[in-house]
Amino acid sequence: MSEQDKMIDELFNHDEELTEKQKKILAAAIESFAEKGYAATSTSEIAKKAGVAEGTIFRHYKTKKELLLTIVAPMMAKLIAPFVIKDFNKVLNQDYEHFEDFVRAMIENRTKFLMSNMQLFRILIQEIPFHPELKEQFKEHIAKKIFERFEKVIAHYQAKGQIIDMPPFSVIRMTASTIFGYVIARYLLVPEAEWDDEAEIERTVQFLMHGLSPIK
Repeated sequence: MSEQDKMIDELFNHDEELTEKQKKILAAAIESFAEKGYAATSTSEIAKKAGVAEGTIFRHYKTKKELLLTIVAPMMAKLIAPFVIKDFNKVLNQDYEHFEDFVRAMIENRTKFLMSNMQLFRILIQEIPFHPELKEQFKEHIAKKIFERFEKVIAHYQAKGQIIDMPPFSVIRMTASTIFGYVIARYLLVPEAEWDDEAEIERTVQFLMHGLSPIK
């Protein structure tokens, strides 16, 4: 079974209301949206890739926007949210002596997740800024569930004197944006560059630690 088939099976195999044609349409839409983006993808392209008539798409989905939301909602609810929370908890539940070790483990964790779900992640990154509905889905399924636990991690390392006294939200924002800045550049923006992953991860960690370590 291909990675695409595994992804579709994970997303939709428990939904008995979906026909085989719908599954083909959704699979084709995921591939096209990931490759070209929502705005640049036409329903005729999706239909051709799925091997169905364009009218078949509109019998199931009133608009292209509805098709996108049909993909993304279960994507976060059934696939990304459970795996992100479960996977992320593997990092959060570890008792790392130093914040630096925690950050390094988190980067490795997110890199593995991204590599396994590239098409889905690409759609989210590309489309969330342009669709308020997707922003709400993301906040509901992921951001709210992680933030409370992450606050406790930050407080833990602040109490140990390893992070400066700064509002947890600010620490989380800067840490997350730095880490995802690396993984997005590495796997989505310029994957063809000659990356020294070990060195680049270490630079990312040291950049964070230099900015977050208390002045002595």
